[in-house]
Amino acid sequence: MLLRRIVRFYLEGFRGMTLGRTLWGIILLKLFIMFAVLKAFFFPAYLQGEKEEKEATVATELTDRAAAE
Repeated sequence: MLLRRIVRFYLEGFRGMTLGRTLWGIILLKLFIMFAVLKAFFFPAYLQGEKEEKEATVATELTDRAAAE
């Protein structure tokens, strides 16, 4: 009962927004740009391939970093 009242409260609040909808749209657009677009260009996918290849990559990275310290 309490959870339903809370959800209804927020839904009615979001429906009544005018400027808030625009701001939420801008926020969601910025989040999409940060996580979808930038990830594709700046964060290469190192862990590709089969399970054994992934395990070997992780083991190599861990041992190289431990040896560097």
